Amino acid sequence: MTLLEEKSAVLTKTRELCAAIAADERFAKLQKDVERFLEDDTARLMYQTVHQRGEELHQKQHAGVQLAPSEIREFESARDELMNNEVASGFLDAQGELEALQKTIGKYVNLTLELGRVPTDEDLAEAQGGGCCGGGGCGC
Repeated sequence: MTLLEEKSAVLTKTRELCAAIAADERFAKLQKDVERFLEDDTARLMYQTVHQRGEELHQKQHAGVQLAPSEIREFESARDELMNNEVASGFLDAQGELEALQKTIGKYVNLTLELGRVPTDEDLAEAQGGGCCGGGGCGC
């Protein structure tokens, strides 16, 4: 039997992990926050506008162009308005928490595959610290 066969212990435990995530109350709330955002045209437009404007300003800075104080004020005002929108700020919080969950689970799995054992707290802290490649050995 291989690790990826339908009835393997690895896939069984993976499904159990997925079921635990899907059944978690906090996860359900995060999903609702994302869905609420996706259904709110005003919040989505605010988010898209701030995101695009932020990218434009970043590109200008990266190209060595000095940003005008009015550009910065306009961006900050739009960003503040976005963060004051309950639906948009709920989405951003949910997005951050879901990304952190995905990153943490991925870190555990990646370190297990790399180390050949369940990572310890020390292993996780070391991977967090970076090493030469952002985690793990230096075979990069």
